[in-house]
Amino acid sequence: MVIQRLSDSTDALQLRGPDSSGHFTHGPVGLGHRRLSIIDVSEVACQPMHTENERYTIVFNGEIFNYQELKKQLVQKGYSFFSQSDTEVLLKYYIEEGPTFLKKLNGFFAFAIYDKEEETLFVARDRYGVKPLLMYQDEEKLVFASEMKSLLTFGIPRKLDYASLYEYLQLNYIPAPASIFKGVKKLMPGHYFMVGKKGKVEVKRWYKIPYDEKKVKNNDLSYEAQQKKLVDLMDGAVQRRMIADVPLGAFLSGGIDSSAIVALASRHTQHLNTFSIGYKDEPFFDETKYAKLVADKYKTNHTVFSLTNNDLYEHLFRALEYIDEPFADSSALAVNILSHYTRQKVTVALSGDGADELFAGYNKHMAEYKVRQGGFAAETVAALMPLWEMMPKSRNSSLGNRIRQFQRFGEGMNLSAKDRYWRWASFATEEDAKSLLSGRSKKMLSKDVYKKRRQKILSHLSQKGDINEVLLTDMQLVLPNDMLTKVDLMSMANSLEVRTPFLDYKVVNFAFSLPQSSKIDGGMKKKIVQDAFREMLPAELYKRPKHGFEVPLLKWFQNELRPMIMDDLLSDAFIEAQGVFSLKEIKRLKAQLFSKNPGDIHARIWALVVFQHWWKKWMA
Repeated sequence: MVIQRLSDSTDALQLRGPDSSGHFTHGPVGLGHRRLSIIDVSEVACQPMHTENERYTIVFNGEIFNYQELKKQLVQKGYSFFSQSDTEVLLKYYIEEGPTFLKKLNGFFAFAIYDKEEETLFVARDRYGVKPLLMYQDEEKLVFASEMKSLLTFGIPRKLDYASLYEYLQLNYIPAPASIFKGVKKLMPGHYFMVGKKGKVEVKRWYKIPYDEKKVKNNDLSYEAQQKKLVDLMDGAVQRRMIADVPLGAFLSGGIDSSAIVALASRHTQHLNTFSIGYKDEPFFDETKYAKLVADKYKTNHTVFSLTNNDLYEHLFRALEYIDEPFADSSALAVNILSHYTRQKVTVALSGDGADELFAGYNKHMAEYKVRQGGFAAETVAALMPLWEMMPKSRNSSLGNRIRQFQRFGEGMNLSAKDRYWRWASFATEEDAKSLLSGRSKKMLSKDVYKKRRQKILSHLSQKGDINEVLLTDMQLVLPNDMLTKVDLMSMANSLEVRTPFLDYKVVNFAFSLPQSSKIDGGMKKKIVQDAFREMLPAELYKRPKHGFEVPLLKWFQNELRPMIMDDLLSDAFIEAQGVFSLKEIKRLKAQLFSKNPGDIHARIWALVVFQHWWKKWMA
């Protein structure tokens, strides 16, 4: 029975690990693994991996980038090795030091180690949540996995968590430790748990970002010295992440972050493989000319995947099918298609993710900075709120996007630091999200549970602090639950490993030793990153607006996806039969979507489409 369940569970993760699978059982304990071979691709490095005496067994998802250095230390202590893998080093370092060894690991991971003699299980997750880990426990069992679809093979109850649904309708994702199902939890980043002989589970935090406001204020390193240190730390982080026994490349968007990664990686290899996607039908978002400038400068082996909206549309349902918990960041569609094409040429890709959260790279960071600085300009934008509310808003044009930003700025001006952060992190207000729920759903929603979750997420924010508090909150909310979830989900759906040098713990610890003035001022976001790499990058990269990428959802909703919305996922009949949402409010949103002034409604409609598709697959 255990073996069959394990087999089904690991089969559900086939795309995450297409190269091999394995199972281990000992009494009531079972461990399963799917492998994406990257370091030591030989059979001896397959998992579950056992020590020579078969006392310890490990299953491991991720990479340890300093494993060779750790291995040397263990060899000096008398350990021998039968493989060239980082998995074996991880296993034997745990045997040597126990849980304290986690602080020595430089990498990303979720892993479990079973001790047959002591009958204990140790399960840990990396510092920032690059790799996922979900768990469910009842009186009979404890199960954990990298993805929800794997957990569900164990027949766990599928009871909707209405507080999670309420958060999702605001944020477009569900913050850890909660999940869409009651009883299923996500192990928080920087935490581990130990299961003892009697089944008792102890959860402990092993890492927190070392932010100390007093030390930051007393940082006497000059700005020039800070820049040099950042480049040195990033160079080490990139070099560590280039270890692989399979083809490796880098995403290159033409932005500062990915371009800096490519510039550094080119120091350590000739003709690095780089990959960009361009958008034939959306010139406003096409940034491939900037990527080409960097590729030419560093003589990379550059590939541009030039896509039409039809290409994106063809991949839409593939992405929807892979999602096993509602997740509605629409840029996941672009990450999915980039990963799909990149995987045809390499197995590992470097990425610039994490820089915005560490160094204040988002528009909301500049908005927050300006609110806290005050002054005539900020007050004028807030005073003109009635005008912004009347004017058409859209992310798909410069003017429409600017009006949208002015309105959100005006809304935030008069809120507390905590309420403003939550509002700017959300696509819908609490009132708008609640209005979407049916009467029954509102009764099922525990306001106390929701408030406690929200308070915990916002606990670092104060009225008197500076932008570092906002970034610390981003590192615990936006980064793991949105950005890293998106990249892990969509890269793993294509059996591609993505590595993020900006999230090397040495870089993160350094970032949170820096004062606000090094990261943002009235004229520049992500200041130290821009300045530190200025001499390495083409000047044109500094004279362009930051766009990101918006999938053309509105066009699809009003054309290709209209029948799916009107006759299926958001049809009156389905909404009534399902009983989760308010039919009246869904009708109102549909009317707005298909009106002459849909505004910024498509992000909220997308959240509903994703949820309904998920419901039909996993709940119906």
